[in-house]
Amino acid sequence: MTARTPSDRPSGSPSPPVTPVAARQVPAPAAAVEKPTGRKGARSPKGKKPAPGTAERGQAPAAATAPPAGPVPPASSAGPDVPAAPTAPRPREGAATGGGPAPSADGTPAVPPLADGDRERLLSGAHHDPHGVLGAHPVAGGVLVRVLRPYARAVTVVSGGKRTGLADDGDGFFSGVLPLDAVPEYTLLVRYGDTAENPDELEVRDPYRFLPALGELDLHLIGEGRHEELWKALGALPMVHQGVTGTRFTVWAPNARGVRIAGDFNYWDGTSLPMRSLGSTGVWELFVPGIGDGALYKFDITRPDGTHTLRADPMARRTEVPPATASIVTESHHVWRDGEWLAHRADRPVHEAPFSVYEVHLGSWRPGLTYRQLAAQLPAYVKDLGFTHVELMPVAEHPFGGSWGYQVTGFYAPTSRMGTPDDFRYLVDALHRAGIGVLVDWVPAHFPKDEWALARFDGRPLYEHADPRRAEHPDWGTLEFDYGRTEVRNFLVANAVYWCQEFHIDGLRVDAVASMLYLDYSREEGQWSPNEHGGRENLDAVAFLQEMNATVYRRCPGVVTVAEESTAWSGVTRATHHVGPDGFGGLGFGLKWNMGWMHDSLEYVAKEPVHRKYHHGEMTFSMVYAYSENYVLPISHDEVVHGKRALVSKMPGDWWQQRANERAYLGFMWAHPGKQLLFMGQEFAQGAEWSESHGPDWWLLDPSYEAEPDHRGVRDLVRDLNRVYGATPALWQRDTVPEGFAWVDGDAGEDNVFAFLRFDAAGAPLLAVSHFSPVVREGYRLGVPEECAEWTEVLNTDAARYGGGDVRNAEPLKTEPVGAHGRPASLRLTLPPLATVWLRPA
Repeated sequence: MTARTPSDRPSGSPSPPVTPVAARQVPAPAAAVEKPTGRKGARSPKGKKPAPGTAERGQAPAAATAPPAGPVPPASSAGPDVPAAPTAPRPREGAATGGGPAPSADGTPAVPPLADGDRERLLSGAHHDPHGVLGAHPVAGGVLVRVLRPYARAVTVVSGGKRTGLADDGDGFFSGVLPLDAVPEYTLLVRYGDTAENPDELEVRDPYRFLPALGELDLHLIGEGRHEELWKALGALPMVHQGVTGTRFTVWAPNARGVRIAGDFNYWDGTSLPMRSLGSTGVWELFVPGIGDGALYKFDITRPDGTHTLRADPMARRTEVPPATASIVTESHHVWRDGEWLAHRADRPVHEAPFSVYEVHLGSWRPGLTYRQLAAQLPAYVKDLGFTHVELMPVAEHPFGGSWGYQVTGFYAPTSRMGTPDDFRYLVDALHRAGIGVLVDWVPAHFPKDEWALARFDGRPLYEHADPRRAEHPDWGTLEFDYGRTEVRNFLVANAVYWCQEFHIDGLRVDAVASMLYLDYSREEGQWSPNEHGGRENLDAVAFLQEMNATVYRRCPGVVTVAEESTAWSGVTRATHHVGPDGFGGLGFGLKWNMGWMHDSLEYVAKEPVHRKYHHGEMTFSMVYAYSENYVLPISHDEVVHGKRALVSKMPGDWWQQRANERAYLGFMWAHPGKQLLFMGQEFAQGAEWSESHGPDWWLLDPSYEAEPDHRGVRDLVRDLNRVYGATPALWQRDTVPEGFAWVDGDAGEDNVFAFLRFDAAGAPLLAVSHFSPVVREGYRLGVPEECAEWTEVLNTDAARYGGGDVRNAEPLKTEPVGAHGRPASLRLTLPPLATVWLRPA
């Protein structure tokens, strides 16, 4: 960890300890090496330390107050092609300080002068076209080579086996005219040492002799906001350009007066690496030879007012481990082995398939494990319990762990807390090979205000809305995206595609959709302005969500998007081209969290059984709107934190009754129309609320713990729920159509009983009966289809192996020709106390 400025701290987080250390010392190679490298922590040659004024990571270097007494070593930990030393440039004795012609005592052509405006703008970081001034250019009498190498003692051009020294023009500029007819292939020999015995020379390639490494089509698509693979155009991309290995850096900063690259390869001083503007797109670009995988960098942006800000790359695909904030050049070397999974992922629509989700916070599921260590444990655990998918709480980089990942600064980078992007790919690959789908929480609703991240990125509102009333999120102290700006919408749409394509993610659960859809969300009168039609709908957000869903489904077959939308917005899972009665096309999601079912059902089971009859409708009301959307029934992390209590702790009664209530509730949930989601720890009835600092209480499953059988019993039930669920199409095949469900008795409030039938596409039924009273009911009659002569229990949450009292029904149960509940035939059942029973035809 290095010392960092206050702006390096995540917003809303406690101040991290600051440990000042010396800036890293780096050797000076004697010859050019084209291999990209990201070495860190190397020592300076001959034990020399960096000169005073050395910059610490991510900070601009302080100018030296006096020239160093001895030779200054270059600073390069990411390749030899971008040398720089840690002290400020200075004029040398006899050097030119203005734009006058260079000396030509040896008869070489005079050097055209450097205009004072160009000199000033290059040194201040406000030049839009450094390639027009630096590098090699044909002039009268030959080829002019001009170089900006702060801290260098001398620069020599090496071409065709010949060496030509450049004149020192002061302020780090060197220039000379080669008596040639055309621009040659050349390298630069840059000397930092003072004497022949200590030359400290580097032979490097000049970044300013390369053509733009970003194509016209990329720029056109960026300008239109239609670049669906934006991560391949912006950010830091290792590549071979014009036959040379290096990294292309690009960034969108339309309000910037200039942009430079600062990194661990130039002691965080971007003076020598100004980027060029690529026209009206607002994109800045520079190809830097010799920089490769592992190099740390940021963008030094000159704001419209002339001040500077050092920013992490919005498109960074890897970052430092927080609280450090630098971006890291990266390229993937992972070889995927999940081809069979991907080939069959789209075989069946998600809403017509089994979909049972285990929600996980990776950082606390087994605290301290890396992505690769998680890959050795998580897939086996989830597969054993029978879940079809895992849902990972946000894995994109975030500065403050206490946000659980919901305040993102690195939208394109998996958090480095548990490893590299390839390590995360390894985990996804392992889950797929175990037959487990992977969903990730995605957060396009807002972002934090950290000064090194997206907020006022280039000195003005850019990713956020220019109107403060539209930019400020009133609940979380964050900023909302400007969904009406094409480049911002492109940034987010491409990000959704990125996770699906680059990491083989099978689904995106989109967080806080309601806060995006309404202009007056959590705002009082006068704190918001209506849309162009006078309504409160955020039309830009609607268009963004429609575009995102349409793009993801088009580009990534088999992927599902899931909305966390807590209102009654119409058409969340309706196709985008189908206009509803509200005049809007559907948002285009595949599934929607049923927040109403979650709230109502938890309210019901929290009541004492004697009072439940007065709240019976809270359990049946969900069927009034069950087919208005394609629903997921979520018992998520949000319901087991911040004083809401763990699932089992919400239940009334003594120790046994609490666990019996949870078992009965889970049985009801798995049989109810809709998909299921359960947060980690609830599968074994953890009594304590979840905390990201320590995760689930795995010790409850230790055989030496006296109550371990009760916790293991609930987990065994979850395993059997998933096993029977997956093998019974009636429970998932017709989740989204009324033909898949029929009440047997939805009005038995006095008995606290809910009985209903589920049907598969062929009409085969399953009977689910939930009994939320702590008494045994003998001979309980329920109407059933008369064509089914016998029924058998396939699951009973009161079974002894789950910790229940083992009140069972003799098998098989025969249908009697006695009418009940509007049906000509019926069954007489024994209902266990606080239990759910599933039966199907024998």
